[in-house]
Amino acid sequence: MTRPTGIPLFQRFFREVASLDMNKDDLRRYRRFVDEMIDDIAVTGRNSAKWNGRDVIAPQDLPITKGLQERMREFDGLDVADEVRELLRATVRRPPGDVTFGEDTERLLPELFGGLSIALARSFRILDPRLVRPGAEHWDRAFAVFELVY
Repeated sequence: MTRPTGIPLFQRFFREVASLDMNKDDLRRYRRFVDEMIDDIAVTGRNSAKWNGRDVIAPQDLPITKGLQERMREFDGLDVADEVRELLRATVRRPPGDVTFGEDTERLLPELFGGLSIALARSFRILDPRLVRPGAEHWDRAFAVFELVY
């Protein structure tokens, strides 16, 4: 398989999931979303692992809700899933220095971010059902929604 290039894959993903047209500015915003989510998930997982007497984060330490589990399963069935997984494995930045993911958790991260990406894409449609091309204000609203939960 060839190495994914980013923007075309990103555009296909959002078009397939929510019929949205994205550009390079949106890719930058999406990267910010992923970076913030990795921090939030890592800190939550670290706290859960410490609560259970461990230093290494196991999959059960991650804040995965029923809805997110469903989005992760949905992600697995997408035509672009394998390419998105590869892109996420190559580009998701590392969590804060005081966080250590176990091997099983590392393998789960692309699925987790695939599910979160579907949730993000669909949140645009919930915020504005007629939306085709998100603007900065739509991204701000979507971020605000996720900040309520994570």
